[in-house]
Amino acid sequence: MLAVIFVGLAVAFAARSMPSFYQLRATQNAQTIVVRARDGSELVELGPSYGQWLSSNEIPEVMKDAMVAVEDRRFRSHFGIDPYGLARALYVAVTDDQRVSATSTITQQLARNVFLNSNRTLDRKLREAVLAMALEAKFSKEQILELYLNKVYFGGGAYGIDSASRKFFSHPATDLSTAEAAIIAGLVKAPSRYSPTADVDAAVGRASVVLRLMKEQGRIPQNATVDPSAVRLKDEVGQNSVRYFTDWALPQLDLLLPETFEPIEVWTTLDVGMQRAATAAIQSHTPDAAQGALVSLDRGGAVLALVGGTDYVATNYNRATDALRQPGSSWKLFVYLAALEAGYTPEDRVKDVPVTLGDWSPRNSSGRNIGETDLRTAFAYSINTVAAQLGNEVGFGTVASMARRFGVTTPINTYPSMVLGSNEVRLIDMTRAFAAVADDGHSVEPYGILKVTTGEGQLLYSHEKATRSQLVPDYVAAAMTDLLQTAVNTGTGRAAQIGRPVAGKTGTTSSNKDGYFVGFSSGITTGVWMGRDDNARVGGLQGGTAPARAFAAYMRYAVKDRPVEEFDTELQLPEWQLEPDDEFLLGEPEDYYFIDEQGNLIEPGRPSDDREDPFERDFDRTLDRQPQRPQNPARQPQRPQPAPTGPARGADGAPQAVGDDFLEEAIGADQDRR
Repeated sequence: MLAVIFVGLAVAFAARSMPSFYQLRATQNAQTIVVRARDGSELVELGPSYGQWLSSNEIPEVMKDAMVAVEDRRFRSHFGIDPYGLARALYVAVTDDQRVSATSTITQQLARNVFLNSNRTLDRKLREAVLAMALEAKFSKEQILELYLNKVYFGGGAYGIDSASRKFFSHPATDLSTAEAAIIAGLVKAPSRYSPTADVDAAVGRASVVLRLMKEQGRIPQNATVDPSAVRLKDEVGQNSVRYFTDWALPQLDLLLPETFEPIEVWTTLDVGMQRAATAAIQSHTPDAAQGALVSLDRGGAVLALVGGTDYVATNYNRATDALRQPGSSWKLFVYLAALEAGYTPEDRVKDVPVTLGDWSPRNSSGRNIGETDLRTAFAYSINTVAAQLGNEVGFGTVASMARRFGVTTPINTYPSMVLGSNEVRLIDMTRAFAAVADDGHSVEPYGILKVTTGEGQLLYSHEKATRSQLVPDYVAAAMTDLLQTAVNTGTGRAAQIGRPVAGKTGTTSSNKDGYFVGFSSGITTGVWMGRDDNARVGGLQGGTAPARAFAAYMRYAVKDRPVEEFDTELQLPEWQLEPDDEFLLGEPEDYYFIDEQGNLIEPGRPSDDREDPFERDFDRTLDRQPQRPQNPARQPQRPQPAPTGPARGADGAPQAVGDDFLEEAIGADQDRR
């Protein structure tokens, strides 16, 4: 009697303090994120999915009957716990010497899912029983069944029958057939084991058990013919490599959105076809025991494909965005950019000769030197000694600054060997740098999220085009593209050819530990890395072999629907960089300013007959013939000149064009007179 009174008081107290039906209906435990590709197709659904809430009269009767038949056949008659079922379970346990089997009713399962955890303890079971009776005391059977069918977990992140129906059958739960209802009802016992997406045969077998119970209990006719194996399941989109992309893109939501727990849909830049092509290219070309990664950017920085490894299930480490590896000779992009900005052109002559910088003596991969050549050839064949000389000439700090300017975010040392790619970088940063060259020297910011909406379609975020800055003059980007195109046409990157213009650069580190290829064509820039996670040697791995082939395999698909684009490599050099033979393009010689050896300007407009004087002719030979536009000489870059020691002044007080020392020497004055 005391026990009954105690239980009655506990149930009454629990029922009184229990949330209302509408409060329970509104509760949701976590956020659901649906990730969509750029075309709107669903890539992956992350977090729990609750689907649409279905009221009791919207839930098909066959779904209710299937769930009651398999989970709680006496649901309509018990008061929250099933004494008969509990007694039967205890009898079986005693006679068969087995553990007590699960005896939870639908109401008990609801109490556990809403209020408790799943710990198998006596205390939890007692609290579950009290809460189940409180639920029965406060709500009707139809309300309890409605709550249960909308909240129970069916596997794959799906909570509730509507979410399960959409996940497994691609339609709302209001349209469930008898066979589909049997499959869903069969999932509750073991969602992972009986999931149709994991094991179709197991799901069909379990559904057959549910149908048999429904017939035995008279919930469907005995002669009903239902074949669960004929149910058409939703096609599962390959989600393996897509997770590398979502792992990189979705954490950015913390910066893009205010804190929210409502379901959202994230529309991304990812192209489904290109992602499949990228995955296939990496998996088919990466050497055994090695890993591969690929990043592909559209013009403007949108990430079209991203693969961080050969198998996300085996290892989810993202080598495309997180791994720090040496880029090898692909780093020469920054060396040559600095040289081109300093005044070099692709036709300039350089010397491939042995060189020593401090304690470092770089060698070419061929083991020999070819002597004098031009800059274009030196880059195409990745001649190390020329890169070392260029880096030394422009300054290793200048090369580091160029890399920073183009988006390299990792630490950069300025030892001489840095010109050959000894600094560790991220693949996405290198791809970003090449994309900036492809975009005429404009900055590129990779991004993966186009917009974010609520489940009802309300816009929460929309990507705005980043402000572009000019990283290098367009003629420098054109000259760099010239070099990169030659590297693919005739140099180390020939394996990257795809039947249309391609510009790119290979990279191989010492002992073949890393292979790199980064290039662009038709507005798409793609970077490929291959190597081992333990940094061990990979036999035969070079940037011009497997990485270049993977690049070509992917790019053939990526650009197939794009028009062929020829590269603009015609150099429109600034006036200060033009050769003397080109000066006639700038006007008459009398229109120029001239600079003497002391940095003084010689004004234009002197009579031509005065220029024929022998003294003037000798004087002309002392001048730096660097032409300057008279209209605005300050806009034309000046080559460094010796600092003036202070100009002499004439009788009228104006600065002399030349110093007294020069005049004395030019007119043959006696040394003593000076």
